[in-house]
Amino acid sequence: MCKSPNTLVGKRARRAGGGRGHLQSGRAVVFPCCPFPQTHLLIAKRRNSAFSWTQRPPTFRLNLAWTTPDVRRRPNAIMWTSEMLLRLTATVLIFCHIVYGTNKEPNMIPGRSVIVHLFEWRFDDIAEECETFLGPRGYGGVQAINEHGIVFGDTVKRPWYERYQPVSYKIGNRSGNETQFRDMVRRCNTAGVRVYVDVVINHMTGPLQIKNGTLGSTFNYNEYSYPAVPYGPDDFHKKNQCGSKSGGIENYGDAQQVRNCELVGLRDLNHGREHVQAKISEFLNRLISFGVAGFRIDAAKHMWPADLKVIYEKLNDLSTDFFAAGTRPFIYQEVIDMGQGEPITRWDYNQMGRVTEFLYGAKLGAVLRKRPNQLLKYLRNFGEDWGFLPGGDALTFVDNHDNQRGHGAGGADVLTFFEPRLYKMAVAFLLAWPYGLPRVMSSYRWSRNFRDGVDQNAWIGPPSDASWNIRRVVRHRDNTCGDGRICEHR
Repeated sequence: MCKSPNTLVGKRARRAGGGRGHLQSGRAVVFPCCPFPQTHLLIAKRRNSAFSWTQRPPTFRLNLAWTTPDVRRRPNAIMWTSEMLLRLTATVLIFCHIVYGTNKEPNMIPGRSVIVHLFEWRFDDIAEECETFLGPRGYGGVQAINEHGIVFGDTVKRPWYERYQPVSYKIGNRSGNETQFRDMVRRCNTAGVRVYVDVVINHMTGPLQIKNGTLGSTFNYNEYSYPAVPYGPDDFHKKNQCGSKSGGIENYGDAQQVRNCELVGLRDLNHGREHVQAKISEFLNRLISFGVAGFRIDAAKHMWPADLKVIYEKLNDLSTDFFAAGTRPFIYQEVIDMGQGEPITRWDYNQMGRVTEFLYGAKLGAVLRKRPNQLLKYLRNFGEDWGFLPGGDALTFVDNHDNQRGHGAGGADVLTFFEPRLYKMAVAFLLAWPYGLPRVMSSYRWSRNFRDGVDQNAWIGPPSDASWNIRRVVRHRDNTCGDGRICEHR
């Protein structure tokens, strides 16, 4: 959030030249706390009794028909009054809110800028990690796995992806119950580490025969019934709204199919319905009341931006127990866009929050793997010049929980912990290079089994006991982890 401006009193900004329209004298006012990609200077220029505010970079102009400034001392000198400076402050606050968007700020404590995804960790272990490692080592935030009442595994036992097939919006799953979740949020905030919740709001379950979720929630896939929310048949997209023969996504070149059809058989919510918008915003606001700092929006690409905008606008400000009054939740949206000409792009979503920049990891991996014509020296302008999002809009990463298993985007160029030397180089670059907001992974190992280039074991869940309960994370004195945990962030 922008606060009061830092006014450079007595300084004058000058430009050589002097003819009409050129700045000859003016006060410079710097607003370093606004979420600009770089430090920006706003300069007042007098033009025909109006003011024009110029920002560099990038270039924009906002004309303000204010009262003529006091120029009694000399014709070209602008005398700033307290009223004018207050109006300037208000204008920049509005600019920060409207142009840049308040959902792009991660709300970390000063001096911190890195998120770690503790994939498939228990809530108690996340809290302990915040207190003993993440906070002391300067991490800014943690991405916690989504907390819905989720379904049990069907043909395979407790796969990691069952978390991404919600039955309800209750708090509690294999990672712990609601009390443990709330305790985790409190302890992480106290340690200076923000919590961003990975939420699934695009869809509900796939066609599973088991009809019970965690916490006793029931559902009926065939009848589009999820009474624990509650959602019924009218809350989902139907085949006639989709445009494909099967009711599933058949053509990613058709935006209507991508957003209105079912993704791999998952019941697709109709976010244009007020009831759906209300239940989702109610769920997110409950998490906000616990003290979370924001959300990763899973499968944002499969939802209409206009519908997401309505949902985001229904969100409350963050809890004043941990954040300044008026602080908006941080939002980063999963949009897989590899720049291959699909009608849905990450640019459709970056006005509402940050967006996952999948090109980052793929392109960086291609360079470090020494692909043809991919030289290390080309990284000198890695970022927007490569066709990426503006840095202030991007969530950057080397790999994520999907593409390290061959899902999602990036293909063979994506680097993972299975190639430790190159992976460490990539993560070091990610953390050092001044572009985007970086997120690092914390994974677990599984035994891969490739057939025809596809890992048959990519479904395997986290280290568990005989009853499929997630085991506690084992930490060693040398900052490594045991029991199959990779702990790349350490």
